[in-house]
Amino acid sequence: MAVAFESLITPDILKPARYLGNERLAVHKPWDTASIRWVLTYPEVYEVGASNLGHIILYNILNAQPRQLCDRAYLPGADLAAKLRATNTPLFAVESKRSLKEFDILGFSLSYELGATNILEMLDLADIPLTWQERLQGNHPLIFAGGQTATSNPEPYADFFDFVALGDGEELLPEIGLVLEESKKAGLSRENLLLDLAQIPGVYVPRFYQMTAGGSVQPLRPDVPKKILRRVATPIPAYSIGLVPYVETVHDRLTIEIRRGCTRGCRFCQPGMLTRPARDVEPEKVVDAIEQGMRATGYNEFSLLSLSCSDYLALPAVGMEIKNRLKNENISLTLPSQRVDRFDENIANILGGTRQGGLTFAPEAGTQRMRDIVNKGLTNEELLRGVKTAWERGWDKIKLYFMIGLPGETDADVFGIAETVSWLQQECRGKGRRPLNFNITISNFTPKPHTPFQWHSVATAEFKRKQNLLRQAFRRIRGVKINLTDVRISAMEDFIGRGDRSLGKVVRRAWELGAGMDSWYENLDKAFTAWEDAIAEAGLDWKYRLVENGEWNLFHVDKADKGVGGDEGENFPSPHSPLSPERIPPSSVSSPQSLDAPLPWDHIDTGIDKKWLQEDLQRALEAAIVPDCSFEGCSHCGVCGTDFGHNIVIEPPPIPEFAGEFVPNTTKSQRLRVWFGKQGDMALVSHLDLMRLFDRVLRRASLPVTYTGGFHPNPRIAVASALALGATSSGEIVDFELTQPVEIDGFIQKLTDELPPDIPIYRVEQIDLKSPAANQVLDRAEYVITVAASREANTTQWQNWLNIIQAKDEILCEQTTKSGKSHSVNLRSRLFELELVTTHNSETESTAVLRYVGSCRPDGLLLRPEHVLSMLEVVADEEEFHLLHIHRHQLILAV
Repeated sequence: MAVAFESLITPDILKPARYLGNERLAVHKPWDTASIRWVLTYPEVYEVGASNLGHIILYNILNAQPRQLCDRAYLPGADLAAKLRATNTPLFAVESKRSLKEFDILGFSLSYELGATNILEMLDLADIPLTWQERLQGNHPLIFAGGQTATSNPEPYADFFDFVALGDGEELLPEIGLVLEESKKAGLSRENLLLDLAQIPGVYVPRFYQMTAGGSVQPLRPDVPKKILRRVATPIPAYSIGLVPYVETVHDRLTIEIRRGCTRGCRFCQPGMLTRPARDVEPEKVVDAIEQGMRATGYNEFSLLSLSCSDYLALPAVGMEIKNRLKNENISLTLPSQRVDRFDENIANILGGTRQGGLTFAPEAGTQRMRDIVNKGLTNEELLRGVKTAWERGWDKIKLYFMIGLPGETDADVFGIAETVSWLQQECRGKGRRPLNFNITISNFTPKPHTPFQWHSVATAEFKRKQNLLRQAFRRIRGVKINLTDVRISAMEDFIGRGDRSLGKVVRRAWELGAGMDSWYENLDKAFTAWEDAIAEAGLDWKYRLVENGEWNLFHVDKADKGVGGDEGENFPSPHSPLSPERIPPSSVSSPQSLDAPLPWDHIDTGIDKKWLQEDLQRALEAAIVPDCSFEGCSHCGVCGTDFGHNIVIEPPPIPEFAGEFVPNTTKSQRLRVWFGKQGDMALVSHLDLMRLFDRVLRRASLPVTYTGGFHPNPRIAVASALALGATSSGEIVDFELTQPVEIDGFIQKLTDELPPDIPIYRVEQIDLKSPAANQVLDRAEYVITVAASREANTTQWQNWLNIIQAKDEILCEQTTKSGKSHSVNLRSRLFELELVTTHNSETESTAVLRYVGSCRPDGLLLRPEHVLSMLEVVADEEEFHLLHIHRHQLILAV
């Protein structure tokens, strides 16, 4: 049964269009025809979740399965969360508006160590017990998690999930759906259902396992696997096309995956270890998906996604092919952080368009020695060549990512970050050119499971000291903005991310104490306090202090040891010393654990041998580079084989000849004036979102819109007047200018086909090109408003108030300008017509429907519905009035 959506999602809710669930390409399957009903539940606000590529892909795949239905849910904003609790309304899925409790299975994305508090918040809002133990009683949905953090180490969160999906979900989730369907038919118990699920490779059911005294995780029964395999799937770009939100999201563009996995072997990088082998997508499939996706969505920007886009050898050819095909549509390409050593003229040619986007590189370390230790595979010459190419091609601001606290790092390496940035600036100088500016993000190394550096961590005090060194060093460098990661959260991520099952109570208590949205800067202080208090209450503060002090640091050695060169750095062993706890002086080892000690995540089979990780850690001490096995010899990490497959590298096709940049067509051949409405859910779409919607509608309809000139051409779309959020209308006006004439009937049909049903088209007229736009000749507006009085009032009383208003020549109201100055405004002079339509009295309030015509001029001389309330309050002896609904009946243009 659907929740009372209309009473929950009102204009006072921040960005109410987040919760509509009727976006372009959203799938609405009949509830009663589905055997299994899923909710993909993203534990972040809508703007983050709705633009997550994995979320979109799995949503499309699940809805493609017969007899299965997939809805969506997101972490509600604080205002809606409070409203749900105040009204005892459970959290709902956005499309069906049904409570999450009504579904068979809820899948949460867990991609961040501290993100589980958001999951607990959503479960609590949905009135679903938080742990699998509490869900044994009653009929509750299955709760599972997937994502990078869930795959790397699910143990701190094991209490909360019935099972965990490890690795890629494209093939795994449909298999789970089939087991659920058969289980439902057979009437299996929850225990037997989970036992069946545990037989699927990639499904980990925590209740069938236990943590031993030695720290390992072992099965409780013989009929479940001792090690659980991570799943690997082939990317399918066609499933990336979907969900065009009304509100602006963090990635407000079409995103297509071109390569999954990375074999660069950066020793700190968990995604690079957890996504092997590397798999290229066929260039033809990428090109087809982009072309189809841009036309289906109406986006004006697309992004190609990979852990290392530059390692997709077909990137220049694919980018140029799409740029040529969509040359006349003002389309831009963006890329995530790229390998600076592969950035060249070919890649520069395909980026941007009329809107040149930002450029991001990640050198990671400031010295060659440190880059070799982390196996970055980047030389100073390659770094300079890539940055200089970007500067010569017109970029004057570049974002760089660095990291401090890496194993073996000295103060000289820390200062090397500032020295490298200064050197790059000096090398990129020229007459008549703006100096190169940098936006630098410096994060704190946080060790991740399943990486060679999982045995190393850094004390919080050491991070703070090194951050101070950087602040001092960068004070002398102009044109650089630095952003330093908060060290408190880094330590907390380390503590939770490498923890065991004993931390489940900490996660729950942290949520109870107010942790949540921990990755958002404004919540950081509150979140950190909650986590610290939760750790203390659990009696684990001693353990957290060890992490703060660098508990796992097997590199920390005594300077007196002969294996350490005093000039090499404070914490860096000799490269000739084998990495084994026996060779490191006992007094200097920060943790008693050996490299062979059981780890809480050893039962997760990612494909990479633990012994290989240990050997690669030894290679790090020797600053030895391991080549990228996608392009050079095998590194024998253990992944390649029948379970995980092999690297797939596709030879690049030839790069097409560049057909030229987009040239905005500024020809004005026809102006069409459209009268349209905003009804139903569309009343909750803001004016800016409506403008973005019209732009995308014209693209999808392939209508020949005229563009403005200049450096940032925009389509010539002019909405006559912004409508208040929440107000409905049957009289909005928008002007479109076209480069070539079109038949009006065909124009109406194309618009209607692409617009939401709640934006009806009433009529379209051709206007003389020399005539002013509607927003320039706007004169008046007719409204029908519903008003409530704070005390009972009959029809006679309402009419009396209106008569008094009409009889007056002046009703003054104080208004404040944007500059803060106050002045008096005669509202009565802006009112032309006012009449009472109807009244209604109930036990709680007296309401009236009023119609008025008021000023609505482009110079700002307006009579808003709120002004009518102000006039009522003036004539009604301090009576209070409230607007219940606003409907704009028509906009009236000056003759």
